[in-house]
Amino acid sequence: MPSFKPAYLIHGDDHGRIAERRARLRALAEGASGVQGIERFEGDQASPEAVANALNALTFALGRRFVIVEGVERWKDKELAPLEAALSDIAPDITVAFFAREDARLKAPKQLHEAVRKAGGDVSAELSVKPWELPKWVIARARELQLRLEPDAARALIAQVGDRQQRLLRELEKLSLWAEPGQAIDRDQIELLTAPSAERKVWSLADALVSGDARAATRVYLTLRARGERVSGLLYWIAQRLRSALEIAEAIEAGTPPARIKRELRMPSRAADRLIQDARNSGTDRLRGALEQIADLEVASRGGGPGAASEDTAALRAIERAAS
Repeated sequence: MPSFKPAYLIHGDDHGRIAERRARLRALAEGASGVQGIERFEGDQASPEAVANALNALTFALGRRFVIVEGVERWKDKELAPLEAALSDIAPDITVAFFAREDARLKAPKQLHEAVRKAGGDVSAELSVKPWELPKWVIARARELQLRLEPDAARALIAQVGDRQQRLLRELEKLSLWAEPGQAIDRDQIELLTAPSAERKVWSLADALVSGDARAATRVYLTLRARGERVSGLLYWIAQRLRSALEIAEAIEAGTPPARIKRELRMPSRAADRLIQDARNSGTDRLRGALEQIADLEVASRGGGPGAASEDTAALRAIERAAS
C-alpha cells in the first residue's frame, strides 16, 4: 500500500495535469479505503471553514480518511485561520488534498502553501510550458522514458499532436512501449507512430450526443480530457455538430429528401448517411434540447451560472442530459 502524507497542495495553470493528479489520487484513495473513505468538497461547499470542520470531525470510519478539495484558487488568506488550526493538529489517519486550477487572476493563497508544508505535507506546482520551451520539455520527458529524441523529432511530435503537455506525454509513453530502452526516435517514426489531432475523437463525442448514446459520449469525453483537451475547445465542435444535426432534422420534418440533404453535407458518404439517420431518429425536440444544454455549459465554463460544480462534473452532467 502506498504511503500518504497528511496534506497535499497541487496547483498551477496546467489544468490537464492537475486533473490527472486528482484522478490518480482518488484511485489510490479508493484502493486504500474504498469509496466510503473519501470526502469531496467543491463549489460553494469548498470553503476553508467547511474543510476545517471535516478535518476536526470525529467519525467511525475505518482506515485512512481522504479529503479532496477543489477550487482553492478562489480562497483568500484572511479566510484560512480555522483551516490553519486544523492542519496544525491534523489526525494521523487523515490525508487532505487541495487542488487549485490557477490562471493570471486566481492563485492558491500563500498561507495555504505554508500551512500544508507546516503540516508535513507536499506542495506541487503543475505549470504550463511556454511554446518555445516545448521541444526541450519533450526531449527531457522522452529521456525519462528511456527514449532519445533530437530537436527536429520533438518539433515533429508537437506538430503532429498539438501543444497540450498531457497529450504529448501520452504519445511519448506509447512510443516507450514500442521502442527499445535508449532507442533514438527520428522524425519519420514520429509521423508514422503517433496519433494526429484529437479532432476525430471530438467528432465521435459529438456524434454520440446526436445519437443519444450517453455512455459512449462520456467515455470519449473522459479520454479527451485525459489527453489534455480543454472543455471550451470541445464545446465548439460539439455545438457545431448538434446545430448541423438540428438543421438536418428540421429539413427532414419539412419533407426534404435525404438524398438532397446528403449532397449539401461536406463530409464522407458513410458519415453523412449516419448523421442523417441519427438526426432523423433523434428529432428536432431532443436535438434542440441537447444544444441548449451545451449552450448552458459554455456559459458556465466562462464563469456564468452558479458555479456549484467543477468543470468536469458540470460537463458530464450536461452530456448525460444532452444525450437523454
